[in-house]
Amino acid sequence: MSLKNQPNQQNADKIYETERLILRPMSLEDGEFILDLYNRPKFIQYIGDRHIKTVSDAENYIINRFLPQFERLGYGNYLILTKEGNHKVGGVGIFEREGLDVVDIGFSLLDEYEGKGYAYEAALKVKAIGMNDFGLKKLSAITTKDNFSSQKLIEKLGLKFQKYVTIPDDNEELMYYETE
Repeated sequence: MSLKNQPNQQNADKIYETERLILRPMSLEDGEFILDLYNRPKFIQYIGDRHIKTVSDAENYIINRFLPQFERLGYGNYLILTKEGNHKVGGVGIFEREGLDVVDIGFSLLDEYEGKGYAYEAALKVKAIGMNDFGLKKLSAITTKDNFSSQKLIEKLGLKFQKYVTIPDDNEELMYYETE
């Protein structure tokens, strides 16, 4: 059995820090934030419409999508908070995605916090968590062909473009990257 499939509950509540950020597992208290983030035009354009229209929808999404993966694998979607001011600025995580054999690193920020290096700082930490704490041998990342800032960040993380893929329930061809 690979480490990917071993439950690691002791890490499900673990909080991580970088120089400027705190990363903690998403929780029900983040419903309003998820509602805001997931309805931003850039999120819908580049990541997709998750059909979250109310705080209750967001809380259900957290309960049904985020929490089970943390319980099963010990890692998942983390809230990104600034140390200075304790602002919720985005999400970053390692996700099991239907249609991908390798777990996927993903990130999204509120527009007003883009361009400050937060996504890279958080994603670099999550990549290290996955590989060092959970023994993941490979990580993947997917992005749309027109999301140049994500492509640049993914490449800066050390992932290399491999091929174009489509994932279930989405007919858009995505760029697929993987660690070497």
